[in-house]
Order: sequence, then C-alpha cells, then structure tokens
Amino acid sequence: MAGFVLSDASPLIALARVEGLAWLHTLFGKVWMPEEVWREVLPGQGFAEEQAIHAALSADWLAVHAPTPDEPPLPDLDEGETACIRIALAQATPTLLLMDERAGRALASEHGLRVAGTAAVIGMAKSRGLVPSAREVFARLHASDFRISPTVIETVLRRVGE
Repeated sequence: MAGFVLSDASPLIALARVEGLAWLHTLFGKVWMPEEVWREVLPGQGFAEEQAIHAALSADWLAVHAPTPDEPPLPDLDEGETACIRIALAQATPTLLLMDERAGRALASEHGLRVAGTAAVIGMAKSRGLVPSAREVFARLHASDFRISPTVIETVLRRVGE
C-alpha cells in the first residue's frame, strides 16, 4: 500500500462527476494534489465538480502539496502531471500517483513510480463495496463526456467480476 497518494486533475474531476470523490478518502485516507492541479480543478467557474473538491479540501482529507524544485526535467507534460511526478520522486515513502494521461503515466512508470487511473479507482471502489456496479459508474462517466478506453474498462470489469 502506498504511504503517500498524489492525484493529477483528471481523476479528481472524473470522480467528482460521478459523486465518487469520497471513494479516494475511503480507499487511501489522505490524498494530495500539487498547487498546479489545485489551480486546474478549481478555476472558479462554478462547475459542479468544484463544489465536491472544495468539500474534500474542507474535510481535510484532500490537501494541496507545496511546490517542489524544478528537477528533474520532464518534457512534454502539462504542469499538473509534471508537478505530480516531481513531488512523487521527492517522497521517501512509497507513493501512488493517480493519473490518467498516457504520456504522464508512461513517464512516471519509467521513473519507477506506481500509477493508477480513474478506471482503477472505480474498480477498487467496486471491490471494496463502495459501489454496487462499476459498469454503471463507467456509463455515468461516459455520459458526462469523460472518456476511458473501452479496453481499459473491460479489463477493470473482468477484474471485479462484472
């Protein structure tokens, strides 16, 4: 189990869309996000996801991590992914990155970091009995215009017996 869990924007937004943000707290305890991700998920536009993220911050199980040095150089990633990887690399404890973007996941893995995406979190939520149907959650997420590869979804559904 990871001692430190750090999330990029995509999993936070996706899980907030399906009323699943609190699953992170149940699954992992405290979850962190870099300041760059905080700015991305709370743009002040009044999106429904913002309310859920504000509530998680207020409950203090979701927190903002202070910036880290600008090393190592990480080309071709957005600010949030870059900050997540840098913070994870600076941790002394085992770290789990929650990240969906393919390039960021690949680079994190190259650096020896553990990575899980939104689909894996949904699968974990199903396995822990937090949701009755992972398939239903994926359908709701898809209806919200959030896309996850059908192959990834099928893999998760097989793992959870759906």
